[in-house]
Amino acid sequence: MDDQNPLLSDPGSDSPNVISPPGETIAPESPSTIRVIFMGPTGIRAGWRFSLYLLIAAAVSLALGFILQGWHPEGTVRLWKQYVFGEAVGLIGAVVAALIMARIENRPFAIYGLPPGNAFGKPFWIGVVWGLVSITLLLVAIRALNGFYFGHLALHGLRIIKFGLFWGLFFLLVGLSEEFLLRGYTQFTLSTGIGFWPTAAALSTLFGAIHLGNKGENLAGALGAAGIGMFFCLTLRRTGTLWFAVGMHASWDWGESFLYSVPDSGMIVPGHFLNSSFQGATWLTGGSVGPEASLFVFVVIALMWLLFDRLYPQVKYAP
Repeated sequence: MDDQNPLLSDPGSDSPNVISPPGETIAPESPSTIRVIFMGPTGIRAGWRFSLYLLIAAAVSLALGFILQGWHPEGTVRLWKQYVFGEAVGLIGAVVAALIMARIENRPFAIYGLPPGNAFGKPFWIGVVWGLVSITLLLVAIRALNGFYFGHLALHGLRIIKFGLFWGLFFLLVGLSEEFLLRGYTQFTLSTGIGFWPTAAALSTLFGAIHLGNKGENLAGALGAAGIGMFFCLTLRRTGTLWFAVGMHASWDWGESFLYSVPDSGMIVPGHFLNSSFQGATWLTGGSVGPEASLFVFVVIALMWLLFDRLYPQVKYAP
């Protein structure tokens, strides 16, 4: 007869279980140092996910850029390569990297701010209206103090439609690529680590600093871009998606560069609609940088913030 205590053995096991004496507990095994560094309570830590995302996005963009580098078109196609195809490279890199990270993290792509089912829906077109009205308000304010003159038409006939559509497509790609890269996957991931508004402040500062890389940009213009970036973060938080910000970003740039034909970070695009001009103090006009360096841009941003806060009071973005 087997006198073994059944509580000390596991049927089917080759060795008896070890039972701790009464009053004692067995300490759980401590996780390894590597696991602590790379893993958090919910999986891979946000910083490492973000780093991996940047590496993938950079690799895809560099590969596509290398392919385009060997292509030397002439005429109108050259303009498409310089602007449209060049901007598309950054967008493809950002989206492909997010799709890969979505598989790794087992999350839907839509959670990163650009749900395909809402593409070019009502929020996008409301954003388009906000962008056109805002840049118009800014330039009208400068014109009221005799700092801006609309001038006369620089394009005629079908060239208006041709360049209007071309720059519309280009700035749509700008809106998609910059918003998704800075306020899409990046905003979502870093928000899970340090919170929404600290992430928004850091990324908006980066958004402004990136503008300093443009020829003709200055500190005032970079601060204006950072302020607009913070407003885009507010629209993401209150609408739950980036489609409003994409629409507003695209139409603001289109209205600034093509429709009113003023400098954007010091750059004037070819094929603009008007021969407009600035005159007066730099604090009023923004000088060669453009209206984003005008003191009035901060007034417009403040008005947009107050109005949007009242129209969209509910928070819908919660990583």
